Amino acid sequence: GLCISQSVKIPREPRTGEFDKIIRRLSENPNARVVIIFANEDDIRRLLQAAKKANQTGHFIWVGSDSWGSKISPILNQEEMAEGAVTILPKRQSIRGFDRYFTSRTLENNRRNIWFAEFWENNFQCKLSRHALKKGSGVKKCTNHERIGRDSSYEQEGKVQFVIDAVYAMAHALHNMHRSLCPGNVGLCPKMETINGTLLLKYIRDVNFTGIAGTPVVFNVNGDAPGRYEIYQYQITNNTMEYKIIGHWTDHLHLDTNQMQWPGASQDVPSSICSQPCQAGQRKKTVKGIPCCWHCENCDGYQYQADTYSCKMCRFDLRPNPNHTGCDPIPIVKLEWSSPWAVFPVLIAVLGIMATMFVVLTFIRYNDTPIVKASGRELSYVLLTGIFLCYATTFLMISTPDVGICSLRRIFLGLGMSISYAALLTKTNRIYRIFEQGKMSVSAPRFISPASQLVITFTLISVQLLGVCIWFGVDPSQAVIDYEDQRTSNPLMARGVLKCDISDLSLICLLGYSMLLMVTCTVYAIKTRGVPETFNEAKPIGFTMYTTCIVWLAFIPIFFGTSQSAEKLYIQTTTLTISVSLSASVSLGMLYMPKVYVVLLHPEQNIPKHKRSLKAVVTAATMSNKFNPKGGLRPNGEAKSELCESLETQDCVEGGEPCEGL
Repeated sequence: GLCISQSVKIPREPRTGEFDKIIRRLSENPNARVVIIFANEDDIRRLLQAAKKANQTGHFIWVGSDSWGSKISPILNQEEMAEGAVTILPKRQSIRGFDRYFTSRTLENNRRNIWFAEFWENNFQCKLSRHALKKGSGVKKCTNHERIGRDSSYEQEGKVQFVIDAVYAMAHALHNMHRSLCPGNVGLCPKMETINGTLLLKYIRDVNFTGIAGTPVVFNVNGDAPGRYEIYQYQITNNTMEYKIIGHWTDHLHLDTNQMQWPGASQDVPSSICSQPCQAGQRKKTVKGIPCCWHCENCDGYQYQADTYSCKMCRFDLRPNPNHTGCDPIPIVKLEWSSPWAVFPVLIAVLGIMATMFVVLTFIRYNDTPIVKASGRELSYVLLTGIFLCYATTFLMISTPDVGICSLRRIFLGLGMSISYAALLTKTNRIYRIFEQGKMSVSAPRFISPASQLVITFTLISVQLLGVCIWFGVDPSQAVIDYEDQRTSNPLMARGVLKCDISDLSLICLLGYSMLLMVTCTVYAIKTRGVPETFNEAKPIGFTMYTTCIVWLAFIPIFFGTSQSAEKLYIQTTTLTISVSLSASVSLGMLYMPKVYVVLLHPEQNIPKHKRSLKAVVTAATMSNKFNPKGGLRPNGEAKSELCESLETQDCVEGGEPCEGL
């Protein structure tokens, strides 16, 4: 569970400033405070000096090997730097008999040890050779009467136990090797005259005996003896400084944490980490070569924290939760009935439907009156049906999309307008053909009877229905959830839009035919602008078409100009429904409200004025052109007004039957 943030080598012969450099390296990450040091006591001392120089007292927590142990020399005069240091020493025992043996050694009885004379001089601060004495040095000549432990301080070296066990391990290994290679021989046999080191190492690793201190001496597969250590901590309490035993290791760790004390006499265990843990929704980006050091990077946008080290994108229909630890479904929105974007179009549609039904009921009630007859009853009812469907389309556009609603939208969104403009186009075309025919011939134009007008109207409407049927065959209707339409940069604001699979281009194609009928009708309205004001519906139809064109010219930039808006669903739906309703309202208001006004409030005007056959009217129009050639120069075709007055009420007789509205 440990990780190395910095690994620094101490040179064998450090140059000046080398330890300062090491401390700077160790300080690069201030969160990593524990320093494990394997060095001799002189390097330990110089490293502590460099830390003190860098004003890092109490910052580093030192963990020293057995080369530090419980020695005083590495920390002399810099004890505060070593406070809290944890060190180890091999667990050892004092060997009985060794003290008696060693203190009895003299220069006479220990001549076989070639280093003993040097030890004698250092231990007793004397010189064995007279020539080595220097005047004024204060060093005396050794007398050979000095005794260890009497004339000098003495304490058994802690590693005596291990030296003895090491000698016995070698002896046991050679003994076992001799028994294997030279069985029954006394002394060396030819196989052991030249020792094979690799083979000898095998016998050393295989030894198993009880050491001088009563502990077993064995080696593992790596050649290491079982670790038996005592654990110390250097503590400063009330100006008392000591190495205190806080635990030991024998096969496993035994540590008394209650005995531990950290810099500043604190009992709180200091933390030592390379990097702080990343927060929720952040991934770890490890520093190259240092697996325990990392930078925390946010999983931003539509990413979530997949694991400790990676972020992944949420699925297209999901968004990250607030802390980016997982993904939640994106909320689905649609145009609600209670929304302000829906209330206003619905209000217009409801009022429009009520007005349309009122007109229809009025026309049915006064079906045989001159004004109703003059308006062309059959086409009027067709036109009123189209107006009704235009208003009803609003409810389809606001209803919750599903397969049924989407199918009805495809059918009726363009159908209502197609019915309205097909009826208006048939009317304006009829008027235009009658007066154009009057310029050239006294005969009546073809296909001006009510039945013919209905056939023409339904033929034009069938083109719209045929296109919708083909569309259904190529691309069946369905409701979809669009997650891209409101996929904002802020995932918390993302929404899925429940809508029908009608793209902006498909919508234009759906309304395109109605637009074509509208433009064509407008052209005929312009051509029949010279018809007398009192004649039929040419002028009201003209004003209706001009106003409708203005409405739809305003619709196009609003509809497509908001295609990138976050409120696209609401703005486009509201714009479309209001435009359709306004178109219907213009037709209803300009074409039928004046008639309803006369029928209900001024019934005295709802009477026929003239009776004349269509043939007579056409003949009169022809004769007028012949005897009054300058009439064509009069503005707006006023030359025809006298002749057209007879057609005002359209209560003429053609072949013995009433001739309804032109």
